[in-house]
Amino acid sequence: MNAHPESRAEREIDRLLGIYPRGFDLSLSRIARLLDELGRPQDRLPPIIHIAGTNGKGSATAFCRALFEAAGLAVHVHTSPHLVRWHERYRIGVKGGRGQLVDDDTLFEALLRVEKANDGQPITVFELLTAVIFLLFSENPADAVVIEVGLGGMYDATNVIANPAVSLIMPVALDHQSWLGNSLAEIAAAKAGIIKPNRPVVIGRQEEFEALDVLVSTAERAHSPLSVYGQDYFAFEENGRLVYQDEDGLMDLPLPALPGRHQHANAAAAIRAVKSAGFSLTEELVATAMKMVSWPARLQRLRSGHLVDVAPAGAEIWLDGGHNPHGGRAVAEAMVSFEERDPRTLYLITGMINTKDPKGYFDAFEGLAREVFTVGIRSSDAGLDPVALAADAAEAGLVAEPAGSTEEALRKIAVLTRRGGGPPRILIGGSLYFAGTVLEDNGTLPE
Repeated sequence: MNAHPESRAEREIDRLLGIYPRGFDLSLSRIARLLDELGRPQDRLPPIIHIAGTNGKGSATAFCRALFEAAGLAVHVHTSPHLVRWHERYRIGVKGGRGQLVDDDTLFEALLRVEKANDGQPITVFELLTAVIFLLFSENPADAVVIEVGLGGMYDATNVIANPAVSLIMPVALDHQSWLGNSLAEIAAAKAGIIKPNRPVVIGRQEEFEALDVLVSTAERAHSPLSVYGQDYFAFEENGRLVYQDEDGLMDLPLPALPGRHQHANAAAAIRAVKSAGFSLTEELVATAMKMVSWPARLQRLRSGHLVDVAPAGAEIWLDGGHNPHGGRAVAEAMVSFEERDPRTLYLITGMINTKDPKGYFDAFEGLAREVFTVGIRSSDAGLDPVALAADAAEAGLVAEPAGSTEEALRKIAVLTRRGGGPPRILIGGSLYFAGTVLEDNGTLPE
C-alpha cells in the first residue's frame, strides 16, 4: 500500500528534522525562552489537565476528551506520539461537537511562526512542536485543555504549565530508562515532576508500591490536594456494568467502549481528574462518555480495510500499540477475556522498536498465542530486526517466525487456518509506530 500523500505541514516538519536535533533536551530553559518570544501562550489557556505516566496516558486522555465532549464543552487535546500524521497531536475543540484534528494550513502557519520566533537559537524539534501546542490552543477558544506529556514529566517540554487545573499520573513502569533512570523510584520521580504546589493531583492505579510512594510523597511535599486510586476513588465491573465510586457516591455506568479490564481504572482516573479540575459530572453525562470514547490502536477492532481483506475469512483482528511488559500483560488479559467469551486460536503479529523489552512483552502471551509473526517497522529507524524479534519471542516460549510485512504475516496465518480450525483471533501490535503503519496500510487513518 502507498503511504498517504505528504502535506505542507509534514514537509515543513521534515525540513525542521533535517536542521534541528531530534532528541530531548531534558531542561525547560529553551522552550521557556521560545514561549516568551511568542508572548507566553501557555498562560492564556482554559483549565488544563496535564497527564503523565508510562501506560494509560493516551486512554486517560481519550476518556477526559469524551467526558468534556459529552457535556457539550470544547476541549483542545494534545497526544504523543502520533500514529500516522503529525496532525493527530493537535486536536482543536468544538463547542457542542467533537474536536477536529488541526487542518494542514493552520499547522503549517503555526510551524512557520514558531521557527521565526526561535530565530535560529539552539532548540530540538520536539520543543518546537511543543510550542505549537500552546500557540494553537491559546488562539482558539475552549472550555478545557488536555495535554499528554511526551517523555517523563519533570523536564518534558510541556511542563512549562505553571498552574494546571489537575495533574494526572497514570501507571508508572520501567520505560525510557536511558532518559529517566533505571529504577521505578527514579522514573516515578520524573513523572511526579508535573505536580505543582497547591494544585490538585490524581494518581491512577499503580501496580508498584515503590512508584506510588514516590508520587504520594511528592504531592504531599507540594501540599497538593491528592486523590489516589484504590483509596479515594476506584472502579469495578459488576453484572456487565462499570461501577465508579468516590466520596460523592456511586455511578452505575456502561462498560467503556475501549475494551479490556485495564480500561476500567483508566476511565476512573479520567472521571476523577475532570472532577478535580472543577467540572461537575452527572451519571448520565459520564454514561454517555463511556459509550462514545474512542482511541485508535488501543485494542482497536479492525473491521474493514485492505489488511482485513487479505486476512482469513471471519478473523477477529485487534490492533494495540502496547509495547512494554505492563502493556503486554494488560492486552494478554484482554485476550483471555475474549477467549472466555468466544474461543478462537490466537496469533500475534508484532513489530517493536529497540528501546523496549521484547521478551518481557512476549512473556505475557506464553501458553496463550499459537504463533508469533514478527515484522519490521518502516516508519522508524529504531525498528527491531524481525529475525532478532522472533528470537526474543522464542526465548519467551512462543513459536515465532519473521515475515516481510503485516500483509505477508496475515497471508501466512490464512494458510495455517485453511489447514484446520475456525476463524482465528489476531492481535497486531507491539509499538505505536508499528500500529501507525498498520492503520496506514489498512487505509483506516485516525480521524
